[in-house]
Amino acid sequence: MKTTLQKLEEIDFRQFKVPKRMITVGVIILAAIVFLVTGLYTVNPEEVGVIQRFGKYLSTTQPGLHFKIPFGVDKLTKVKVKHVFKEEFGFRTIQAGVRTKYSSQTFNNEAIMLTGDLNIADVEWIVQYRIKDPVKYLFNVRNVEETMHDVSESVVREVVGDRSVDEVIVLNRKEIADKSQIMLQEQLDIYNAGLEIVTINLQNVNPPKAVQPAFNNVNSAKQEKERIINEAWEKYNEVIPEAEGKSKRTVEEAEGYAVNRVNRANGDANRFVQMYNEYRYSKTVTRKRLYLEMMEKVLPNVEKKYIIDDKQSSILPLLNLEQGGK
Repeated sequence: MKTTLQKLEEIDFRQFKVPKRMITVGVIILAAIVFLVTGLYTVNPEEVGVIQRFGKYLSTTQPGLHFKIPFGVDKLTKVKVKHVFKEEFGFRTIQAGVRTKYSSQTFNNEAIMLTGDLNIADVEWIVQYRIKDPVKYLFNVRNVEETMHDVSESVVREVVGDRSVDEVIVLNRKEIADKSQIMLQEQLDIYNAGLEIVTINLQNVNPPKAVQPAFNNVNSAKQEKERIINEAWEKYNEVIPEAEGKSKRTVEEAEGYAVNRVNRANGDANRFVQMYNEYRYSKTVTRKRLYLEMMEKVLPNVEKKYIIDDKQSSILPLLNLEQGGK
């Protein structure tokens, strides 16, 4: 029996020869497919594409389907310009969610800071940023994230160092965050890093654990002081306006009484002077008028009236004094 090698030697491979034209067409088709597959690319809605030709920046492409020269001529780098990135300082988040998990590792080299009154504060904060200029982001700074991290830490330390420990921990946290955001943006613009700071939030700002109980006692005493002061002001605002109102009302009543008495006295004096003047010129008529006016006031208060003749004598027998009991 013939071996496999002998059988292969007997086969005439010339009958299987492929024409050169077909090989050329196949190679061209294969090259075209590879050219299209490696040249076409898609940019997602939240991204832009930065094209480099032989390492030099060429253009920036917007979201959609585009084409580049393959085989290493054009290089594509996709940059997420609408995504908000987050950098954490003093702590690290392991898993975000309803119950966020944080790393148990300490980052005291980032968080421990010296305040303006030579106290120590443990400051944790978050920087949120986005890429506003992808070209500057890629080509101006060698390691943008590390640069932003270092500059942010430097800026926050500077702002905290200008304030007392009470301002840092309790009073001016929002002001510190806003000031740090402005300063950090200014520094990144100087470096042409292509980043935009969205916000800086101070998370936990506490004294070091060794002095935290004493600091809590001081805060409790300050809060108690503020409570007592507020209660005193509340009582003051309740009593003082009421006393001032009563005082003002009493003064106004006294002034009104004084004006009334003065006016009445002036009126009585004027009336007396007028009566006196009339009496001087007409004594009889004035005397009768005064008598009649007085009778008009007195007689309505008298229950029984007896009118007698002034010439009548022995009037007593005519009066029944026992009538009515007496």
